[in-house]
Amino acid sequence: MPGTIDTTRKPMRLLLIQTSTVRELNSPPEQLAAGDLLWWDCIYDEARQWVAPLERLTKVTILEDHLRDAENHTHPSYFDSTRHYEMIVFRGLAVAAPEHAETGALRAVTRPTTFFILPKVLVTIRPADSRTIPAMQQRLVTENQPRARLPSRPEDLMLRLLNGMVDRYLELREPMTAQLERWQRRLLDPRRGFHDWLTLLETRSELRKLEQLCEEQLDAIAEWRNERMDEDDGDDGLDSLSDAQLVRANDVSEHINRVLTHARRAQESVETAVQLHFSMTSHRTNEMMRTLTAITAVFLPLTLITGIFGMNFEQIPGMSSASGFWITVGAMAVLGLLQVAFFRAQRFLDRPGSFGRRSRRPGSREP
Repeated sequence: MPGTIDTTRKPMRLLLIQTSTVRELNSPPEQLAAGDLLWWDCIYDEARQWVAPLERLTKVTILEDHLRDAENHTHPSYFDSTRHYEMIVFRGLAVAAPEHAETGALRAVTRPTTFFILPKVLVTIRPADSRTIPAMQQRLVTENQPRARLPSRPEDLMLRLLNGMVDRYLELREPMTAQLERWQRRLLDPRRGFHDWLTLLETRSELRKLEQLCEEQLDAIAEWRNERMDEDDGDDGLDSLSDAQLVRANDVSEHINRVLTHARRAQESVETAVQLHFSMTSHRTNEMMRTLTAITAVFLPLTLITGIFGMNFEQIPGMSSASGFWITVGAMAVLGLLQVAFFRAQRFLDRPGSFGRRSRRPGSREP
């Protein structure tokens, strides 16, 4: 009967899903009736306490290599199968918040969840702090759902769990997008420099890890789906996928593709912002050099004139005249003003901050 799930830590948790009810069992049943589905949920590091009872119930032996894969916390997403069962390793997501929201890098911490799919039985091996699997258990037990909404096969239940795990990835998009937008504004802000390059590179590395993770997940789901489509229904093995299960598997793949697309677009946004930052920096440097060159060009002929009149000759025209100094200064001022006017007409003295702008003269019209 519907109730509440015991949330205390247990080595194993068993849910028996029948025609219209979900019950939590304290021990494995002796056998499973037609239409029964047993969900055998285990957590890491439980010394394989689930293996022997499962083999007694199903008469299926789990290979040692697969057991070691399930105990490997760094194992990538992966699919493998035998004649009697299938194993899917699917890495879930936990977002580690940065110490400083404005400057810290979001870290996507991933842990594997292993699914063993047997006739009438689904075994999950997961981290103890998983959120998706306990939430699904609570929902199945507490809700009095009609039969159409209860999973009837291990594949149905696994696809629901995978869909919930992928949705956790979609929750990462909003905070990561907000952080990237903040960095883009800082990169393109001409009033202050950007110095958090290490954090930016770490975020780019996290995006690459997320992209690689999604590709591994897509490969695992595609291999499982393709093998199931080639399966023939039989009493000694697993049945082929129904149309509804194929639709649900495609939906999981589509969600993974959305995360993959977001990770790639985020990487492109970071690279574009960095390129724009260096382009603006180079443009401002060029503007400053152009202005300094124009100023040097203005003072060059004036320096030449002062150098000529500074020669140690006894007779220099104008040296003995009372107004010679003022005439020379006036000529130098006029020459300097003419050069300044020429350079301004040629737009050599525009202020460096006018990147992408065009000054308008009074009375001029836009083309």
